[in-house]
Amino acid sequence: MTLPELFISVDIEANGPTPGEYSMVSLGACLVGRPEESFYVELKPLNDRFDRKALSVSGLTMEHLREMGEEPAAATARFVRWVEEKAGATHRPVFVAFNATFDWMFVHWYLIRFVGKSPFGVSGLDIKAYFMGMDGCAWGDTRKSDVRRRFPPRQAHTHHALEDAREQAEIFAQMLAGRSRKA
Repeated sequence: MTLPELFISVDIEANGPTPGEYSMVSLGACLVGRPEESFYVELKPLNDRFDRKALSVSGLTMEHLREMGEEPAAATARFVRWVEEKAGATHRPVFVAFNATFDWMFVHWYLIRFVGKSPFGVSGLDIKAYFMGMDGCAWGDTRKSDVRRRFPPRQAHTHHALEDAREQAEIFAQMLAGRSRKA
């Protein structure tokens, strides 16, 4: 029996382009259709390495993260428990993100490294690709500004991981509703 899907919008901020070498500095997630059901954490850096431009996007500092961030092992274990609690035994959790390749890469690396498993398996749903298939447009027409114009969310894009997860959840919920109307 195939379980119904539970779409979980996930967004991360990082201090560089690749996990392990650089750190995931914050992780936000919420349920698509119920964005108030959410998870947020800021993480201690893995090391002292960071790209100034990448880190500045989040508005966080290495000093703040070293002092206030949660240890990656504890943070990722809490995230897995949150996902498993929300999905329960009745739903399959599906990782949803805007440019999922970036966010998924960090989340998956951290989950495998610190927890030893991922409740999402080895896949994620990319909103950009979903939009491309839905709209029939070219990949170059899947920028966030293009998608927001067609599916305008109330939540602004702020580069705060939870706020951006909620923005993505709003966009994807509209896409799913549009798909239902066409079916």
